[in-house]
Amino acid sequence: MASKLSKPKPFTSSVILFFFACLFFTINYIRQLQSEFQKATSTESVEKLGWFDVVVPFIRDEKINIGLVNIDGVHVDNIDLKLKRRANMVKVHFDPVADYIKWKDLFPVWINEKYPSKCPEIQMPRFDHYQELDVILARVPCGRDDEGRDVLRLQVNLVVANLLLRSRRKNNNSSVFAVFTGSCTPMWEIFRCDDLFWHEGNYWVYKPELKRLQQKVLMPVGTCQPAPAILEQGQEMWRKYDNTSQSHTLPQPREAYVTVLHSSENYVCGAIALAQSIIKTKTTKDLVLLADVDRISQYFLKGLREAGWKIKPIRRIRSSHSKRHAYNEYNYSKLRIWQLKNYDKVMFIDSDFIVLKNIDKFFNYPQLSAVSNDKHIFNSGLMLIEPSICTFKTLMKKRFSVASYNGGDQGFLNEIFPWWHRLPGKLNHLKYFDDINDQMHEIPDDLYAMHYLGLKPWMCYQDYDCNWDSLEYQIFASDMAHERWWNVYKGMPKKLKQYCSLTSEMAARIQKHRAKAKNANFVDGHWKIKVKDPRRLSILSIS
Repeated sequence: MASKLSKPKPFTSSVILFFFACLFFTINYIRQLQSEFQKATSTESVEKLGWFDVVVPFIRDEKINIGLVNIDGVHVDNIDLKLKRRANMVKVHFDPVADYIKWKDLFPVWINEKYPSKCPEIQMPRFDHYQELDVILARVPCGRDDEGRDVLRLQVNLVVANLLLRSRRKNNNSSVFAVFTGSCTPMWEIFRCDDLFWHEGNYWVYKPELKRLQQKVLMPVGTCQPAPAILEQGQEMWRKYDNTSQSHTLPQPREAYVTVLHSSENYVCGAIALAQSIIKTKTTKDLVLLADVDRISQYFLKGLREAGWKIKPIRRIRSSHSKRHAYNEYNYSKLRIWQLKNYDKVMFIDSDFIVLKNIDKFFNYPQLSAVSNDKHIFNSGLMLIEPSICTFKTLMKKRFSVASYNGGDQGFLNEIFPWWHRLPGKLNHLKYFDDINDQMHEIPDDLYAMHYLGLKPWMCYQDYDCNWDSLEYQIFASDMAHERWWNVYKGMPKKLKQYCSLTSEMAARIQKHRAKAKNANFVDGHWKIKVKDPRRLSILSIS
């Protein structure tokens, strides 16, 4: 009987075989579903949930509000059930910018700063329809060119930025995230690399510093308009979107004026005059000078310190697209201003400037703010920037691949920062006169700062602007502007004036050009002026 009981019945064997067959087919089916799910959640699709798992721990509510920007219905339908159970998803509606609006319309060559016209309209959503979002999920359009100058791309980035600001919770401990997806990156002029929270594949998660982001959103969409007056009211601008009941007291920002000397001691005098002119305006900011101490002697460094500069040693950076021994060969040294991480903002000023009125209020502008130069580009002689180590590393990485139209820093930075903000032209008034009917070359009385193009004042005699003595340089000549610089010199302590002596090279060039102007009998007659500048005597005695 025992042997009969141990022998399985045919029916039982069939059940066991059927069970294992079903198990085999079930496992294969699950594997097939997993494979199809992985394909469906590739980095090209919105339904990949790595970003969701990253942001969830920072959101306090059980239900998460997600705004969808530039994401069509197909992508919404394909989002995984896991996300749908936790999230309220709302498609953000706005009209895409019209095709006829081009980048040049946002960044015109010239505007009437006193009576500016309005910028072209860039449609925004009805923000009152999208309150208290926790996440804004956006697909970035790649744009219609390779230079980042695309109006639709700008529109999408600005929509996301505005939604973030208007979705601030009353409880300051709540977090607001921007998630970008697609093969093209968000605009780093708006979403800083410092605010990048997480990145994998074609997904970028940002947790922006909202105060900095708001400064950008308050700016016009381009340089078609100057910045609004609210930016001159300092902390007041933060209250526009701030609905909290907490104190509005903000920490005092750390800010500085910065210049760079990297290759030549010929600009030491200019840097000394620049410092003295800034100090004379009763500034409250620091003065920092980045100097390649291997090429600037201790003698001149001493004079720079005495003039008011805090010296920070640097190693110069060669311009990747400049010719050997060109004037701008090491102008990329200017990129080191982004390494000044002890400051929230710095205003870079070239050493061939003088400041005529206090300009501290312009530190309220965001990065990158500058004065227009030509076409859609800015002049890099004066720039308001926000130091950042990750920005500096990005600039250093891109300096080899990004072209520069002039081989120097200005061409490079204009490619890196195509979206910038217009400072008043009076803040960087170029000493440049191309109107043939303008014989006097006078400058306005109400300038904030003067930018000395051509031969520099300290490279001339005090008596007149030596740019008049050369046909090539006469477009830079102005006795009125020349006198403004020498007024700063005359107000300097005697111990600083010694650093502005004429070198033998400068003296030889002046005498050569004066002789040519005399032989050509230039009608302006500056070559007839009897020179009284005492600096010429020390040079002649040395010679």
